Amino acid sequence: MDNRYVIIMAGGVGSRFWPLSRQDKPKQFLDILGTGESFLQQTFRRFSHICSSENIYIVTNGNYKNHVIEQLNINPENILLEPFRRNTAPCIAYGTFKIREKDPEAVITITPADHYIVKEEQFIKELEECLDFVKEKDALLTLGIKPDRPETGYGYIQADLKKPDPHVNNLLKVKTFTEKPDINLASIFLESGDFFWNSGIFISNVGSILSAYEKHLPDMFSAFNGGKNIYFTEKEQSFIDKVYTECRNISIDYGIMEKAENVFVKCIDIGWSDLGTWGSLFEYSHRDENENSSLGGHIFSYDNHGCIFNLSSEKVALIQGLDGYIVVETSDALLIIKKENEQNIKFYLEDIRRETRNKYL
Repeated sequence: MDNRYVIIMAGGVGSRFWPLSRQDKPKQFLDILGTGESFLQQTFRRFSHICSSENIYIVTNGNYKNHVIEQLNINPENILLEPFRRNTAPCIAYGTFKIREKDPEAVITITPADHYIVKEEQFIKELEECLDFVKEKDALLTLGIKPDRPETGYGYIQADLKKPDPHVNNLLKVKTFTEKPDINLASIFLESGDFFWNSGIFISNVGSILSAYEKHLPDMFSAFNGGKNIYFTEKEQSFIDKVYTECRNISIDYGIMEKAENVFVKCIDIGWSDLGTWGSLFEYSHRDENENSSLGGHIFSYDNHGCIFNLSSEKVALIQGLDGYIVVETSDALLIIKKENEQNIKFYLEDIRRETRNKYL
């Protein structure tokens, strides 16, 4: 286990969980599920089962350093601070190059900070198989989730069902990646049987990851590779601040996974959700006889169906006659939107940004 490492990506703003998630404290630092742990704390605890805590690195925005220290009580050296957001490809490159400086034989798992996994023991078992598979192979491995609905909020992976790996259960070669399809295409994917949700969790050895960067994102490889002998020194942050100004804003999916030929997927059933929206949270929350989910507040509900409510604990609310709505309230903001339209929240927030100059974001 000494050469196992984890990179947790925790720099997002979680705008689709507005108004609970804000720029100064986004959703990965919140206990939205009411479990006593934030998403970040859950993720850190989950991955501490497969490697030592000193081998877990958190990549986050510089503004969130104190949140990470408060919630995880880890060595500040394990918190990698991005000067600004440049999507997942620079984020992963930063973590991987730094780990290489410490351990050129590292096997790395890369994960977002805000996933929800019901079957944690099964997840650890599946992950162990993945780590063994990539240890000696030139392979980029991702975890795929069998879809149970035509979801438009997830990316999809098409797998080659005709060529399963003979040694690892449900491990297949990847044929294509597709970013968030419309409802018609998502329905076709669901019916085809060879498409899986892209979990956004990747596993590979450090050499294979960096070879992929060198081939498909050579400018980014060159920029971060210039930090040899700088990582783990007092010059690291100023070096990274400069490198990020040179990096394109691009995801690991677009930059590498869609182009690489050595990509595999392990199809698993772990009760997974990325909980990226209020609607996805609704799917995993307790619901009453009318399919309403009340996550906070003292709510008197009449003739409502299929709604999710999250109000301040000190408030009493009387709500009547809503069908399929999200109602979320904080001390300074109120969201009321149809569940089917919640993907538009990020666009509506642009209007709030223009009118209020980020005051409520």
